[in-house]
Amino acid sequence: MMNIDNLIIGCGISGATIARLLADKGEKVLVIDKKNHIAGNIYDYRDDNGIFIHKYGSHIFHTNNEKVWEFLSRFTSFNTYMHKVIALIDGIETTIPFNINTIYDVFPTTLARRLEEKLLTNFKYNTKVTILEFQKQDDEDLKFLSDYIYEKVFLHYTTKQWGKNPDEIDSTVTARVPVYISKDNRYFQDKYQGIPLNGYTKMVENILAHPNIEIILNTDYKDFASKNQELIKNSQIFYTGSIDEFFGYKYGELPYRSVKFKFETYDREFYQSNAVVNYPCNYDFTRIHEYKYYLNDKSSKTVIAKEYSENFENGKNERYYPIVDEKNTKLYKKYLSESTKNVHFLGRLGDYKYYNMDKAVERAINLFEEITNGKS
Repeated sequence: MMNIDNLIIGCGISGATIARLLADKGEKVLVIDKKNHIAGNIYDYRDDNGIFIHKYGSHIFHTNNEKVWEFLSRFTSFNTYMHKVIALIDGIETTIPFNINTIYDVFPTTLARRLEEKLLTNFKYNTKVTILEFQKQDDEDLKFLSDYIYEKVFLHYTTKQWGKNPDEIDSTVTARVPVYISKDNRYFQDKYQGIPLNGYTKMVENILAHPNIEIILNTDYKDFASKNQELIKNSQIFYTGSIDEFFGYKYGELPYRSVKFKFETYDREFYQSNAVVNYPCNYDFTRIHEYKYYLNDKSSKTVIAKEYSENFENGKNERYYPIVDEKNTKLYKKYLSESTKNVHFLGRLGDYKYYNMDKAVERAINLFEEITNGKS
């Protein structure tokens, strides 16, 4: 093992980004991960059918941040895939977020026209309104529409995904399911969108391809630390795992939602009409992913994954989504107050925040700049 200046725990997008920035600066970096592969939860691979599979659920890159886009574009080219999501509502496949086109899909034309006129009278075009805000309607028709969207799109899907009623969930999460006063069917409106042409794993591999970076997989931080106390003491540590685990759960466990995927292969070209189809009111799974859409993979077969949400249980499944509320945020801050000067937390688990990929990269870049400026 080389002499190191920095130890990074976690080889996902957050850990890889901070590792590369430090390595480019001339510092020695060791990255460890308890998984048997790099790239964390954005790990993908090409299967025997020639299809790129996202092992931990679909990942769609999108950002408006030029700095993030320029950083990642050093290590991959992206295609021009722009994500759309279909939902089955009253037996009809239609676009979500719920927009003006959705109204015409699910309602009779006369009612749809009336609703469109009232929406355009009461809201600016091309704006997004959270479902909880949209419910504050006095107009009878718009009240009907808000109740319909809440019931058919939001309530049951959110309950399946989070295991809670929507009013128990933090507003930053519910805001991710807006009503879109627009005819734009894209799920994201960011300037930059796409999938890495050679996959996310290759992108992360390229980020980590630096002579100053060493990687050790299948390695738990606790075991590593017990055998390398001198190295730990003299290194700057960047921890992207769960902060409560780092401190041995001394104040209790932070709760997370996890996800289980049931993979199925079919002897046909396509299984469904879109990369992702949501089932808000039907079945126990929340959605079905069909991976060959992302990079336009050609195969006589197709692979899908049915996604089931469940509570995280230590040793049984993976942490996916922090359950952000007042109580859990207070517990997170209690752990954070225990942090020492040479330990930095980042990523979804380290920061206990629901980051998109671009926000995770942005956070790593900002942390690097803060540390660099603090040293100078």
